[in-house]
Amino acid sequence: MELKKYLNAFKNASQIVEGIKNNMFKKEHIEAEAALRWAICKACPVLDMKGDKCLAPGTQPCCGDCGCSLAFKTRSLSSSCPLGHWNALMDEETENNLINSIEDENRTN
Repeated sequence: MELKKYLNAFKNASQIVEGIKNNMFKKEHIEAEAALRWAICKACPVLDMKGDKCLAPGTQPCCGDCGCSLAFKTRSLSSSCPLGHWNALMDEETENNLINSIEDENRTN
């Protein structure tokens, strides 16, 4: 595994945690975006279905370029594709504020 991938993983740790959280506690709008991103990833030539290039073994399918688990990366709204196939929709703070706002509104209704 390339050192660059590990360094990028440390740099993007909050995005990885965001993706794990969103995978565990599913929200409809995030699942819709994840489905769109996954459709793009499935057609990508660097898609790693076996997990040979995954940063964390057993988290495949993963991106063969950055090594991220696609189950998590596609659900991180603040993440973007390292090859430019899809962009981040918002930063993590904005996403958390939006989710909190939606949850607050749901509690009052």
